[in-house]
Amino acid sequence: MFRPLSFYIGLRYTAAKRRNHFISFISLTSMIGLMLGVAVLIIVLSVMNGFDRELKQRILGMVPHAVIQGSGPLPDWERVDARVEEHPRVLAAAPFIQGQGMVTGGGDVRGVMLNGILPDQERTVSIIENHMVEGALDDLVSGEFGIIVGKTMAASLRLKVGDRLTVVLPEASVTPAGVLPRLKRFTVKGIFSVGAELDGNYTLVHMDDAAKLMRTGGKAQGVRLLVDDLFAAPKVAEEAARLLDGRYYISDWTRTHGNLFQAIRMEKTMIGLLLMFIVAVAAFNIVSTLVMVVTDKTGDIAILRTMGATPGRIMRIFIVQGAVIGVFGTLVGTTLGVLGALNISAFISWLEKVLGHKFLSADVYFISYLPSQLQIQDVLIISGAGLAMSLLATIYPAWRASRIDPAEALRYE
Repeated sequence: MFRPLSFYIGLRYTAAKRRNHFISFISLTSMIGLMLGVAVLIIVLSVMNGFDRELKQRILGMVPHAVIQGSGPLPDWERVDARVEEHPRVLAAAPFIQGQGMVTGGGDVRGVMLNGILPDQERTVSIIENHMVEGALDDLVSGEFGIIVGKTMAASLRLKVGDRLTVVLPEASVTPAGVLPRLKRFTVKGIFSVGAELDGNYTLVHMDDAAKLMRTGGKAQGVRLLVDDLFAAPKVAEEAARLLDGRYYISDWTRTHGNLFQAIRMEKTMIGLLLMFIVAVAAFNIVSTLVMVVTDKTGDIAILRTMGATPGRIMRIFIVQGAVIGVFGTLVGTTLGVLGALNISAFISWLEKVLGHKFLSADVYFISYLPSQLQIQDVLIISGAGLAMSLLATIYPAWRASRIDPAEALRYE
């Protein structure tokens, strides 16, 4: 079978046993370094993609994509709800009442976000129903003062379905007995778990009960929107508000959770850049490897030149040799990185069970497990960059080999 001479000799040089074992060691370390750098970079970026995905699906599946509110409670929220749903990019809308307070139970106190909802409409704009551990949204019945809490809060306050807890609002009521805080006893109707920080501070009650507690006169505070594209939420909310008569205020997730999203995007970029330097260091170790090979093979190069090999052919021989190291290291690293990215979540879960230690706590991080999402564009970019840097690293040693003078090299042979 016909094989180009440069390719054939380059492969022979790569596979041949060398008199200088140190050169073989440096060549092996270059290949391993490139392989590990590519694998680690793919795994780390996949984990960052996983955090990005969880932010969108879990936290932004619970909190509003966008909110439309008036200067006060909305007496005609039904009209506002129906009107904004006419916008083609608004998938659903639901009224809400929201306030901050504290809950006491089991001898402990926690700050909470109290959300008054209508169960039938809330399920159209939130993923909460898919993450109920106990109970259901329909258990929130007007007048019964039921409450649904997160799993983390339930564990902290030692609560279970049917237990009672006290909700305290940061507002005072003037009574004949003096100024007293506004409080109300609620019954736990359900427990949810989304594996995020919301499990510790997010509560749901029926909107009628929230209206009585917060004294809104049975009116909603605003309407939350579910839009077809998260990144278009500010624009869609503004356009939907223009469909309404009167003055309304709009807000969206980029104002409430945008900093977290931007932090993850920036971390992904910076970590990717730093790890790419590791790949670059491993790739350019090929330079030192090939320089030593050129020095070791000076006599062979001179003989090839005297037999008619052109400088270009000599250069191609060493480019092939360096490219073999780069291609093999990059392909193996890509394979290991893809396998690692696909199994890192299961491996960390297994490791947590073995060690009995939770690496990611929902009290500290916004999710309680290590997510991973492999994206083909990341794999292609990393593999392409590794191959490109490997090929670039071969140019100088190959050029130096092509400049060797046969007469000078063979003078003392």
